[in-house]
Amino acid sequence: MLQISDLTYRIGDRLLIDKASVTLPGKAKTGLVGRNGAGKSTLFKIITGDLSTETGSVQIPKRARIGQVAQEAPGTEDSLMDVVLAADKERTRLLEEAETECDPHKIADIHTRLADIGAHTAEARAGAILSGLGFDANAQKRPCSSFSGGWRMRVALAAVLFSEPDLLLLDEPTNYLDLEGTLWLENYVARYPHQVLLISHDRDLLNNAVDSIVHLEGGKLTYYTGGYDSFDRQRREAMVLAEKAKVKQDAQRKHMQTFVDRFRYKASKARQAQSRLKMLEKMQPIAALTEESSKPIHFPDPEVQLAPPILKLESVSTGYGDTRILSRLNLNIDTDDRIALLGANGNGKSTFAKLISGRLGAMDGDITKATKLKIAFFAQHQLDELKPAESSVAHVRALMPDAPEAKVRARVARFGLPTDRMDTPAKDLSGGEKARLLLGLATFEGPHLLILDEPTNHLDIDSREALVMALNEYQGAVVLISHDRHLVEACADRLWLVAEGKVEPYDGDMEDYRRLILQGPEAAQKARDKATEAEKASAQDKRREAAQKRSQLKPLKQKIDAAEKEMARLQEKIGKLDEALTDPEFFTREPERATKFAKERAFCEKKLVKTEEEWLELSAEYEEAG
Repeated sequence: MLQISDLTYRIGDRLLIDKASVTLPGKAKTGLVGRNGAGKSTLFKIITGDLSTETGSVQIPKRARIGQVAQEAPGTEDSLMDVVLAADKERTRLLEEAETECDPHKIADIHTRLADIGAHTAEARAGAILSGLGFDANAQKRPCSSFSGGWRMRVALAAVLFSEPDLLLLDEPTNYLDLEGTLWLENYVARYPHQVLLISHDRDLLNNAVDSIVHLEGGKLTYYTGGYDSFDRQRREAMVLAEKAKVKQDAQRKHMQTFVDRFRYKASKARQAQSRLKMLEKMQPIAALTEESSKPIHFPDPEVQLAPPILKLESVSTGYGDTRILSRLNLNIDTDDRIALLGANGNGKSTFAKLISGRLGAMDGDITKATKLKIAFFAQHQLDELKPAESSVAHVRALMPDAPEAKVRARVARFGLPTDRMDTPAKDLSGGEKARLLLGLATFEGPHLLILDEPTNHLDIDSREALVMALNEYQGAVVLISHDRHLVEACADRLWLVAEGKVEPYDGDMEDYRRLILQGPEAAQKARDKATEAEKASAQDKRREAAQKRSQLKPLKQKIDAAEKEMARLQEKIGKLDEALTDPEFFTREPERATKFAKERAFCEKKLVKTEEEWLELSAEYEEAG
């Protein structure tokens, strides 16, 4: 159990956490959510004891081990496997003691303890974790120093997962993972045997891996059961109730204040007025909950629509130097395509993005681009390309040198940057603000094709929703690389799998791909076959049900057909009688026959009305039954 009581913390004059309290059950999987800058990472540092607080306390069971990803990614010459195994300090210590201990009783105790902590399966467990995070058997033997910073952070994550602390703290762990690693981590956290506190802006991770949410807002901590969607629904319901209560209380306060103002100096009413004044002083104002929403993001549409395909690849190969990464690509991109690239890091997704953006040339084959095609490219590493000392307004003014100041600022506002941050130097902007600025600069000219390589790393949940809306409103084509499954499912209508040097359309959906990652190709195929069989069986059941329903409705349909024929017969007969009765000399020439025709017409008219009523009732019954 993790208990936070009456916690207060300030940064300078800013009150970040204000007498906050929350209790998390033991072995709970909890997502910590809140806007960027709300104090989530600060709360982690308070829990670990790295920061001291003004008031309050954090209580954790005695001897409970706290684990979090190391700030520094390991860069030693030790192999990945050795780095991860060393994270279990008790196992490492016991193995060292076993080598030097001479007392047979102590040696027996050591080996008993090693058996208790599963030391004999340690390498297998470490290998499974490393494999899930994208390291194959050969990579696990390589030294950490041979990997880039992002891959080393995966090793740091693997190490803390392997050590299995009693309280696992994860701060945006998917920022250095691909979609495949994110899917694996989601499954791992959901099955983790101890308590987890997780900071993330990944909606799917928060829906599938945790069983509770703690919301940090206004310096307060609020606990909700369920995943993120459940939290979102509960909070919206609470907002409605709070608003109603506030309106009711405001009306009550106004009524009481009016009474006090009117009668406080009148002797006969002074006591009552004083009583109401005391009630007003005791009445705590109900604060209306405000909805956290980010400013919208807007991508300008292309001025001129091009004829499809806007990009065509024929037998194209590409790579770096003499090394081919992708070969024999035959693909088309049309004007309204929404394509998400799937595949593990290192398979060539970013290489493909660079190829179609023109940042990487083709080794062979032909790339045909539409005339006047404009392509915008966004990748996280481009954040470093912003001019640190220049503000957002200065960055945009360089693209609009002759535009008035108001127009420049209006364009910056369309990036979703708040007014009070427009003049802030780029180096002082948050990661999310830098991402918005870079997205706005990349799409400034209204591109026909927008290529996004991991655009969500620094965006909070509301900003990610703003990105989803912007992409869905955008009129050009989109190629998307993202570990955020919600973004992929909300925006992409085509999936391309990058694997084994190829880029090919993927026939399944994201759930199929999730099974492929977690269960392997054979299990995924079995699941798809089973789903197909279920669909066929369902179709057969529907056909059988329809046939049965048709047989049950057949007598009813026969009655309807008979009524329709009778109505047609009666209408025809009435028409013939009308034709005879309209002759003015008919009644003079054949009075008895004319009278008979008139009576017969009245009878047919009455019968027609009755038949029509029966037909309407039968038709309504048939429609309801069908």
